[in-house]
Amino acid sequence: MSAPSTSVAATGTADAEPAIVFDRVGVRYGRGRKATAALTDFTLRVAAGETVALLGPSGSGKSTALKALAGFVRPSAGAVRLSGRDVTDLSPAKRGIGVVVQSYALFPHMRVRDNVAFGLRAHRVPRGRVRERVGEALEMVGMAAYADRLPRELSGGQQQRVAIARALAIRPKVLLLDEPLAALDAQLRQSMLTELQDLRKALPDTAMLYVTHDQSEALALADRIAVMRDARLVDIDTAENLWRRPPSSFTAAFLGGANLVPCTVKHVSGTAAFVTSGTRTLRAEAPTPGVGQLDWAPDDEGLLCVRPHTVRIGTTAEREALPATVLSAVWRGATTRLRLDVNGLPVELLADVPGQADHAVGAVVGVLLPDPAGVLIPAPVGGERG
Repeated sequence: MSAPSTSVAATGTADAEPAIVFDRVGVRYGRGRKATAALTDFTLRVAAGETVALLGPSGSGKSTALKALAGFVRPSAGAVRLSGRDVTDLSPAKRGIGVVVQSYALFPHMRVRDNVAFGLRAHRVPRGRVRERVGEALEMVGMAAYADRLPRELSGGQQQRVAIARALAIRPKVLLLDEPLAALDAQLRQSMLTELQDLRKALPDTAMLYVTHDQSEALALADRIAVMRDARLVDIDTAENLWRRPPSSFTAAFLGGANLVPCTVKHVSGTAAFVTSGTRTLRAEAPTPGVGQLDWAPDDEGLLCVRPHTVRIGTTAEREALPATVLSAVWRGATTRLRLDVNGLPVELLADVPGQADHAVGAVVGVLLPDPAGVLIPAPVGGERG
């Protein structure tokens, strides 16, 4: 598997000491040949005030990385540092980190104000200041009016706000959020996402590490996204760069569900290229491949990343239209997703068309690709899966 991107934007390099540093961290469970690698050679730097999302499928290592930072698991290799201090062997309570998990983890017998005060008391904050800090934290998440309620008297979204208030009450320089919206319904999730965006603005000096498998959350909240797979960091860059110019086939498919069309490079000029795919010649964007790889050259094998929402459906009579047969049509509310067998292309295409499109299975339509049709991505090498 290729190494993750190492540009300045991707590594978070800055003059100031990073708030969070993972230095070649590894975590293994078990011993000997039966040991399982939960995190391998994980290196990441997060600046103060920056939000980085760890994005990946289940089992990719993202929650293990968060647990290693919080002190819930002990790395078997590497080091973890907070603002330059090695905390690899420190207990969670001595790290001064705020942690929010998807299950809320509120004490059911304690009222809201006591749940929020718990961390402050554990840090031996003077009693006179506890009330003040609890009030500030509850005010920040809009829960000041619920201070005397028990967790069971709150909705899921309200309980999550209290969990966030508890994490903020200790005024952490680092805030960890592990799938904080996963247990909420769709409407509450959207509302909480907006509130987390506001929270980021209210905490300009707090570094946040946000674990999620939901790409929309990562795109909405993160300054940078670290894409993880099989216990390793695959790619890392700004959210915009990963979306517009994904450096690997896995990131292209996982972040946005792109069509990946096998192609051969025919001609390259700067960042423009002509490629052939099946019997078709298409224009493509050709960003420079990742560090350590050669520039694109004629006859290179690659993949053309075509986002489903950029594919337009018309008639076969339109200029540049590719004849295609509709294989399936699934209405998804705002869009209809079509699966298409496109004449001349070696793979099926997915297209997201607005509204409830009336395209019968078996109908022949014209497919119009954008210009350029997509972004070139290096083809997987060796035994690497796409």
